Amino acid sequence: MNVGFIGLGIMGAPMAGHLIDAGHTLFVYDVVKVPEALTAKGATTCASSAEVAKQADIIITMVPDTPHVEEALFGKGGVAEGLSAGKIVVDMSSISPVATKGFAQKINALGCDYLDAPVSGGEVGAKAASLTIMVGGPDGAFDTVKPLFEKMGKNITLVGGNGDGQTTKVANQIIVALTIEAVGEALLFASKAGANPAKVREALMGGFASSKILEIHGDRMVKRTFDPGFRIELHQKDLNLALQSAKALGVSLPNTATCQELFNACAAHGGSKWDHSAMVKALELMANHTVAPDA
Repeated sequence: MNVGFIGLGIMGAPMAGHLIDAGHTLFVYDVVKVPEALTAKGATTCASSAEVAKQADIIITMVPDTPHVEEALFGKGGVAEGLSAGKIVVDMSSISPVATKGFAQKINALGCDYLDAPVSGGEVGAKAASLTIMVGGPDGAFDTVKPLFEKMGKNITLVGGNGDGQTTKVANQIIVALTIEAVGEALLFASKAGANPAKVREALMGGFASSKILEIHGDRMVKRTFDPGFRIELHQKDLNLALQSAKALGVSLPNTATCQELFNACAAHGGSKWDHSAMVKALELMANHTVAPDA
């Protein structure tokens, strides 16, 4: 397929690379320099998002937040300027479900389909092509794009209509944040009590408390490896979406709010760009104790 890819950061670059490796023709654009690894594989660098949309039949965006998607799609030189009827726009960013529905309506008005397809799995999943992909949009467009999704991820689900993919991602981020907090509390408790947190984590991995977060982020907490990964500032953005949506829906999310405050504490100590597993540092500050000595 002729595929456009806009947004080539920590996640986007390896995702785009998998599509090239699978034999697809790629047209790419980023507000910063396109990674040389992609151009070396044959990706064509475009001067704007509009040029990407002119060249490609399926246009993927993978950018940080709702305003960035809006700019990429509808700003000057944006995707909308280069679209012609019959193309498919796929937003794989994690953004507002409400805004997503509005973006889809605007793209539909141009005679094109729209899929919201946020992902979970972080940089590790992007590099390994093992991302979970949660999709909202029409069946036909999903069927067309699914072979591309299968080159970037493993667990691919059409959840429902436009906006439902983003709603699923927000739910995912609630679970991830609360589980990071639980793992942080558990390992901090164990360490303060005098147990070896690495051994405690090893033991827990064999029981009902086992999880990917205990496996990966628990290891980061013990080894003090807080390079992202997935930055705290991005998880803050996702939890903000959760809390804003919850307010609009009249739903209370008390523990989501607590996790956001812990992320806020990390950010206040210069940790906006730490991996989100570093939420444990906020707990450590309150306990005046670290899970393990810093390297």
